[in-house]
Amino acid sequence: MASRINTSFTLIPNQKYRRSNRRSSSYFSNTLGSDSQPLSTLGNFKALPLEIFQIILRYLSVKDISMLSMVSKTVSQHIINYISTSSGSKRLLLQDFHNLELPSKRQDLAILEHYRSLGLLFKRCTLLLPTRERLKYIHKILAEVSCFKFNGCAAPIQCLGLPCYGIFLQTLTAGWDGLECHRVYNFLCELTNLSRKMQTVVCSKPGSARKLELRIRLFCRNVLLDHWIHRSDSAFWLTRILKPWPMVNQARLLYIIFGPISPQDGQVVWQKMIEGPTDESSLKGLADAIKLLYDTGTKEWTADDVISLVDELSVVPREWLLENNARLLILSGNNICFTFMASKAVNGRIIELAKLIVFLALVCEKELYCMDWAVKMMQKVCKVFSTPM
Repeated sequence: MASRINTSFTLIPNQKYRRSNRRSSSYFSNTLGSDSQPLSTLGNFKALPLEIFQIILRYLSVKDISMLSMVSKTVSQHIINYISTSSGSKRLLLQDFHNLELPSKRQDLAILEHYRSLGLLFKRCTLLLPTRERLKYIHKILAEVSCFKFNGCAAPIQCLGLPCYGIFLQTLTAGWDGLECHRVYNFLCELTNLSRKMQTVVCSKPGSARKLELRIRLFCRNVLLDHWIHRSDSAFWLTRILKPWPMVNQARLLYIIFGPISPQDGQVVWQKMIEGPTDESSLKGLADAIKLLYDTGTKEWTADDVISLVDELSVVPREWLLENNARLLILSGNNICFTFMASKAVNGRIIELAKLIVFLALVCEKELYCMDWAVKMMQKVCKVFSTPM
């Protein structure tokens, strides 16, 4: 039988330390006192007073600070403390949202990129906190910036505040699962009272609360919808906005967020689809939103849901001119156009379908689209009918 190995003795260290090393180690220990953090969590930063550590942070870019925050929990906490200081907040929370001294394109890109990096820094610093605690801490820091608030800016159309907030939020929540993102949306709704504001505009006469309609449009587009790379993410946030409401209110909200606006003041133009034929640019936002819900294949939207939404949209605020309805269907793509027309065929709405086909041909003629497309679409729809007549 093999004899047991005696492990009761003290193991000899693999490496011998010189006296100078021991003295140096003792010196670092005494610098911060007996209640200081272990060397393994602070590394060489243990020898530095907190004030010196924060001075070093001033010389690092936001991206470098973001990388440093991943070294250890203690270093991350020191960085969080730095962000909360007046000097750290002033340096990191840039507020040149209305500065027109630099060429606009160059300035826009620089400040948006800064907030993208800041979103990554906050993402890493707060990694170990529960979602709600992360959001509370981040809100506490960002609350200092008035242009990030729903009604915080006096000139919201010319302001980059909400787009910067949106870039920050997109970077922060990228990769989070659906449940966490749903919590983020609920948190923002509580913070801004967004649901109550939406209820006001969908239950009022169209155009009676123009400023509120504009604020809702800017917040939804700039903060929640416009910065996502993947269409599935955009569809997720648009679903969060629309799904709590009945179909008629969904159509109204869709028009407020994506419908045509006045070039002078940015407010929603409600009579655009009723008074006369409109152009492609006025309908493109609505068409893209409809395609987003139809094509991303989310379980929360069936084809029937999207077609019903299109049908409801065509009477917001009153029945559209058929030419505008036909143009929206063409811009929405073949699948939506066919499904919409086939739905009318199946439900026996033959006269409506016949008129729509005429206006599809008219739009094709006006916009120089291939007329063969309209013919093939009509032939395809005719196959849906149960009888030859």
